[in-house]
Amino acid sequence: MTPTLSTPALVLHTTQYAETSVIAKIFTRQLGVRSYILKGVRKGSSRTKQNLLQPLSYLDLVVYNNPKTSLNYLKEIAPHPAAAAMPDSLAQEAMRNAIRFFMTELLYKSLREEEPMPDLFDYVVESLSFDQGQLAHQPIQFLLTVADHLGISPQDNHSAREPYFDMAEGRFCSAGQTLLDSSTSTLLHYYIQAIHHGTPFPLSTLQQRTTLINRLLEYFQLHVTDFHSFKSHEILHSVLQ
Repeated sequence: MTPTLSTPALVLHTTQYAETSVIAKIFTRQLGVRSYILKGVRKGSSRTKQNLLQPLSYLDLVVYNNPKTSLNYLKEIAPHPAAAAMPDSLAQEAMRNAIRFFMTELLYKSLREEEPMPDLFDYVVESLSFDQGQLAHQPIQFLLTVADHLGISPQDNHSAREPYFDMAEGRFCSAGQTLLDSSTSTLLHYYIQAIHHGTPFPLSTLQQRTTLINRLLEYFQLHVTDFHSFKSHEILHSVLQ
């Protein structure tokens, strides 16, 4: 008999499977990223409702865990008791949903079905609380924190001698082929300082943050295998205006 395992989890992506089922790619705290079949979930009479499978839905799962296959079945699925509450207004809901889609796409395209990453899982869950005062900074903070967990964190050696961030090298330098401009490089430096040393987030305009988000996504493309065709940042930029 295939053993089962209980784990909190976050939904990353779903695909229709057969006539009434779905395959869900799920970030579990215990096992890392795994794919599961949910049988019959698209039936009107299903006890499991599809709205449980929204991006970054925070769930409690009981899963069949056969290490010999990459596709197992879900035995039980329920909302986690600590799932984030719904926002208070439609404006907040639109903004938070845009950030949620952005976070989901970044994780879906960055994480591989390998080892568990419980610290990253806990950070994502914490991020779902959406500090209203930090929403404008959250996409950049999330990009840089995920980079830390993936082992591709930009090196913060910014100085007057090395003021430009080199995307390929992952560090600040004086010259190179893949450099950010001076103002974007400096903004990146201040965000790294804020995340790692607790300094305030830097004062910045929407355009400056938008540029930095776009450049950091290019950085992920350079350093994460098969990271391409990113789309949700376009919606994010329009909502955060």
